[in-house]
Amino acid sequence: MCKIFESPDQGNTVYSRNTSSLDRELVSERDPRTSDGRPLRDHIMEDKLWGEIRRAAKTNTALQIALDRVKVIYYLSKQASDSVQHHSV
Repeated sequence: MCKIFESPDQGNTVYSRNTSSLDRELVSERDPRTSDGRPLRDHIMEDKLWGEIRRAAKTNTALQIALDRVKVIYYLSKQASDSVQHHSV
């Protein structure tokens, strides 16, 4: 059996079905409230996780070092110069 993927609304919602059936199954759905289409709940949970990581880093040296490295990479990626593509830390 082959699967057919259908989107009635230009990719915001995607369904799949077997070629021999008319029954569709929801595969994914974009959330119009977010910039990347992921569910708002996922964004909230990710923000909560980053908050927990930042709080834990106050007493965990390894986490603080890792966060400092992430910041360096972030700041380097924001520089206007195209010559900075990668910087190992």
